[in-house]
Amino acid sequence: MEEINIKDFFIYLKHYIIAFIVMIGLAVGGVLTYDMAIKKPVYQAQTTIVIAKADGSNNAAATLNDVNASQKLATTYGEIAKSELVLNQVISNLDLPTSTKDLKNNLTIKPVEDTSILSVTARSLSASQSAEIANEIANVFSKEVAKIYNLENVSQLSVAKVPESPSNNTLTRDLILAVVVAIAAVGGFAFLRFYLDDTVKHSDEVEKMFGLPMTGKICKNDMKSKKDVSELVVEKYPKAIVSENIKSLRTNLQFTAIDNNLKTILVTSTNASEGKSFVSANLAISFAQTEKKVLLVDCDLRKGRVHRLFDIPNTDGLSNLLTDELENIEHYIHNTSIKNLDVITCGTYPPNPSELLASRKMKKLLTSLRHRYSLIIFDGAPIGGLTDSVILANLMDETLIVVKDGNTSKNDLMAAKDELSKAGAKVAGVVFNMVNHRSSKYYNYYYGDEKNFRR
Repeated sequence: MEEINIKDFFIYLKHYIIAFIVMIGLAVGGVLTYDMAIKKPVYQAQTTIVIAKADGSNNAAATLNDVNASQKLATTYGEIAKSELVLNQVISNLDLPTSTKDLKNNLTIKPVEDTSILSVTARSLSASQSAEIANEIANVFSKEVAKIYNLENVSQLSVAKVPESPSNNTLTRDLILAVVVAIAAVGGFAFLRFYLDDTVKHSDEVEKMFGLPMTGKICKNDMKSKKDVSELVVEKYPKAIVSENIKSLRTNLQFTAIDNNLKTILVTSTNASEGKSFVSANLAISFAQTEKKVLLVDCDLRKGRVHRLFDIPNTDGLSNLLTDELENIEHYIHNTSIKNLDVITCGTYPPNPSELLASRKMKKLLTSLRHRYSLIIFDGAPIGGLTDSVILANLMDETLIVVKDGNTSKNDLMAAKDELSKAGAKVAGVVFNMVNHRSSKYYNYYYGDEKNFRR
């Protein structure tokens, strides 16, 4: 069984704040509606009856034997008080619009422990009627017991009084219970999801479980409406939080390869839609801003999208170059409006992308590009179920694995790591993408309105 980190769980509960508020609101609203508009008030009145056997001299003081005998008969007296003989007379005397069964269900008659006293409690929707029923039961019962047991010393100790408030007025208790149940329900559901959640969420988790360093965190955005916002945030929004995240990633990579000449970087992911193309493009721009001559190559020959990010035609790309003569490479390199940055798009989607990437021509192309550029960033295909990036990783100086925070499964990341290890790839680390900046230290930056963008 996987160990539960309580601190992580309470952090995870922050995602359910709205659920807690909604659930508590619904529970409280339901209780208020039921207690104040639906539930009928019930009133109850109580009286007590003492039964004692008088001695032969008509002395009112009962002996100890008399009391013991009365205690033993207390249960029998209680059954007599609830019998049809008594209840039918009560219904008749008070002209009650109820049946014997319903009246019995609204009575509680029990002996007081270690005494010869019967406690009679009557419940009714009418306050005055509850008192009338309790007193009438005591009256009729006294007469019937006197006839059955020839007892004259049966007395009503206390007269039932009309209750001032309903006995079922439990609004405060019900509200507290509703809040507790709502919190327990949402908390239990959250705990179950947390326990069963197989996604990667924390950098220390990655380092501890997978032995992979956390190379960078990239926050997600809050922008919802602007459709013309570019994904090239490092170029368009240099003061944005995410731009600073990308620059931090660039710095970390430079420190990682401080003893080596970092020339080629492969950016891949475990699965699709985790943001590897976004990271590749902005990382390339970030390096280009340091006066390095940078080339971004789209090696995702299945669903490449670098051409869309830079608004470049995709008719002549990597797949086309690998089926052409390498001397014509200039025809396939696209200059961008960004200083020091060129791009090779993926080109026509071929039927055999793995074979093209594993070809000798690809290795020759890589050698040629190393002489032309200071840094080459390859946007590879996702590793999950594909060999494309695994083939390339062995040729790269560093490989980055992009994971989507709280979305990528641990099994997928472990499988990706194993595939890259088998290929002899040098993995620089993991990049957490789409991190919730409100729970991240990056949110505390003092950047302006450009911090929000869409991707």
